Amino acid sequence: MVFENIRIVLVNTKHAGNIGSAARAMKTMGLSSLCLVDPAAEFPAEQATVLASGAADILEMAEVTKTLKQAVEDCVFVVGVSARIRGVSLPVYTPADSAEQILKEATVNKVALIFGREDRGLTNEELRLCHQQVFIPAVDTFKSLNLAASVQILAYELRKIALQKDKRQLVPVKDKQQPMATSGQMEYFYEHLHNMLDSAGFFIHSNPEKIMAKIRKIYGKARPDQDEINILRGILTAMQIKSGQE
Repeated sequence: MVFENIRIVLVNTKHAGNIGSAARAMKTMGLSSLCLVDPAAEFPAEQATVLASGAADILEMAEVTKTLKQAVEDCVFVVGVSARIRGVSLPVYTPADSAEQILKEATVNKVALIFGREDRGLTNEELRLCHQQVFIPAVDTFKSLNLAASVQILAYELRKIALQKDKRQLVPVKDKQQPMATSGQMEYFYEHLHNMLDSAGFFIHSNPEKIMAKIRKIYGKARPDQDEINILRGILTAMQIKSGQE
């Protein structure tokens, strides 16, 4: 059940063969949920099926979405895998350090692991949808890692921790009766908050993008549940109504 909650998301993949190889890497480690965001490569494609080499069932079940937001909207924990340390305030971990956290989250929630384009990885905007970033520590002189190899490394680290769970039981991150807020619910909240702050003139002397990035970091640490996010949305709505009355 834990691995069923882990979704591998490939963003704008350029080569069909990489999609197939990633599917094969997933299947060898027990992962089965694949989502393709706006693939640049033709899909379905014969090359993908050939390189999947026995993992064609994962390709057949793969979901295709137009945007990354759609791909992760039902997830409550999102991890971006990127070799570049960008100007986004995210905690950065190695695959080994992040694996147990990912599995703990997946015991009760849907989790997404996002992999970017072969040539330039993930954008800052895409990383802002994530709770943390995973960095594979390749050598400085040659950091370019094949997409399927990156998927294999993350999948292996997850598999390794899962095989140890009989010795060290994984405890869910939050044991709440109320489900945690999904990525989609959080995005609606951020949009609502942004509009309120903009209407109030909060951004006049500041950079909206930087302010919202810091706000995302605050709530990313807090990890509100659905009841809590509904309260926050209700506060914003009440403020809107009050402002309209005045």
